Amino acid sequence: MHSARPLLAVLLPGLTGLVLALADAPWGLAAVAFGCLVLAFVVIVIQSVFPQESAHRLAWWRDRRRRPPRGRGQGAS
Repeated sequence: MHSARPLLAVLLPGLTGLVLALADAPWGLAAVAFGCLVLAFVVIVIQSVFPQESAHRLAWWRDRRRRPPRGRGQGAS
């Protein structure tokens, strides 16, 4: 298993450089850069929530399939 560096130590230098570069940029470029940052954050959150190791992922999906689906007809009167 690889050792992960702390997320803040990886992102902080890049964010600092981005802020300095976008300080006098047009608003459209700043909006696109902000959108990319949000997308990267969403990917990081998804990867931290869902298991990434194959054995863990397999167990997670098996557990998920054992549960009955929630939908119409489940306890509806």
